[in-house]
Amino acid sequence: MTDGKLMTELFRVGDRVIQAHEILPLLARYQLLPQLLQEIILDQALGGFSCTEAERQEALERFFQQSKLTSAQQQQAWLESQKLTLEQVRAIAERPLLIEKFKTDTWGAKVESYFLTRKQSLDQAIYSLIRTQDQNTIQELYFRIREGEHSFGDLAREYSQGPEANTAGLVGPAPLSQPHPTIAHLLTISQPGQLWPPTRVGEWFVLVRLEKFLPAQLDDAVRQRLLSELLTTWLQDQVQQQLARLGQVTAPPRDPAAS
Repeated sequence: MTDGKLMTELFRVGDRVIQAHEILPLLARYQLLPQLLQEIILDQALGGFSCTEAERQEALERFFQQSKLTSAQQQQAWLESQKLTLEQVRAIAERPLLIEKFKTDTWGAKVESYFLTRKQSLDQAIYSLIRTQDQNTIQELYFRIREGEHSFGDLAREYSQGPEANTAGLVGPAPLSQPHPTIAHLLTISQPGQLWPPTRVGEWFVLVRLEKFLPAQLDDAVRQRLLSELLTTWLQDQVQQQLARLGQVTAPPRDPAAS
């Protein structure tokens, strides 16, 4: 009995002994199981990738620099305080590079087609906005701007009831996925400088004028963002599948009194 008990004990926290069969329920209770599964799944995916010796050394140096451990003495003291070996830190430092290699190898050829499906939400715009809950006011402001009696910015400062009042009505650059769909639609079909008549958006009446349209380009920054999105989506799917398989294991014990 004692031997069997000792074999299942993993570690102690204060007066509590954590046993092997408690690990999955505890991870589930503290909502750490998805994160653990994600890292394990990712490690398995990275198994087919490696770094050159030069990449390994550069990654390690970058890790220590980011951690502000510039001297050998500081690095050794930190390793001892964290109970880590140098090889373990090497693995930690290399992991981001391996992830980049995995993303590129897995989805690099698909990122252009994915970009086309995401382009509309990645496009950005700079626009001017006035919002108020008074329909008569917004109508008057529309005519004053259209007739050139006052600038959009001056009227936005005075009358707009949103944070854009602090920027003379200017908003952006902002992705077209950010504003209300009605405003996003107007911006999408606008020409620069086009002022739209008063439009109702929820509880507000708004004036919108497109200042500049900034179509998304598949540059390096956007490519990396999309690759990261594809990785995240894949990992979430893999984690959900694994959680479904573990459903019976991680479920809390059933209370017999509830039967």
